[in-house]
Amino acid sequence: MRETFIATTTALLDEDPRTALVLADISADRFAEVQRRHPDRVLNVGIREQLMAGVGGGLALTGMRPYLHSYAPFLIDRAYEQIKLDFAHQDVGAVLVSIGASYDAAAEGYTHQSPGDVALLDTLDGWTVHVPGHRDEVAEALRAAARHDDRVYVRLSTQENSHPHLGGGLRVLREGGPLVVAVGPMLDPVLEATLGLDVTVAYTNTPRPLDTAALRSAMRGDEIVVVEPYAKGTSAHLVGEALSGLPHRSLHLGVGRAEVRRYGSRHDHARAHGLDPAGLRRSIEAFLG
Repeated sequence: MRETFIATTTALLDEDPRTALVLADISADRFAEVQRRHPDRVLNVGIREQLMAGVGGGLALTGMRPYLHSYAPFLIDRAYEQIKLDFAHQDVGAVLVSIGASYDAAAEGYTHQSPGDVALLDTLDGWTVHVPGHRDEVAEALRAAARHDDRVYVRLSTQENSHPHLGGGLRVLREGGPLVVAVGPMLDPVLEATLGLDVTVAYTNTPRPLDTAALRSAMRGDEIVVVEPYAKGTSAHLVGEALSGLPHRSLHLGVGRAEVRRYGSRHDHARAHGLDPAGLRRSIEAFLG
């Protein structure tokens, strides 16, 4: 996904004079050539993520379309106040593109983990959030974001599904009983976990705004399970609002609050949070009885 981001953003910089890129050292070497071609629109502010957000907000105020990039905890957690003030308060847009996800860089420790990034953005108004499940879904999100001035967050991960599913919204991929919604790279684990179970599986790579009409339409009965690759329960309030008036039971699976203090790999962390196929199977079966 990271390589697709680099290739697509490089192409946008060459094609569209309105596109700008602001970096904070991360991936700067990969943009060195396009920076030589467009030194006024490719800016590396060094390890100053708050400044990166401020510079991006300033560029947006001039009519540019800034893309900002770093690890999720640096881009969202560390620069949250600047995102709140320099984009939301000023009512300008940008495209924030993160890597690292919840625990891709588990070996780097908790400093490089951000299971709460989407929940943080949920405290602000007007953000579209893309969580691609496959590298081929990345370019679509980035190019779509170049055509308007809204606030967009694209959350990249090293975990990906075996097949892409292009287009936004929420779509049913397997018909059956109670609804199980998989967000982004959680689709393949969900499909494996529910093999042989009588459930409906739906997929979305654009959890914000939540496709409420499609969600209601996909309900089969009164039970729903939502599996997200970030903090458990992040979408609970939106699912509750979407199903208002429909009696339902819900289970929300994601990254737990307890910190996994052994570094390990992302696979180890997925198992610890019950987000591997075996853990998901146990949780879903227990919920559905």
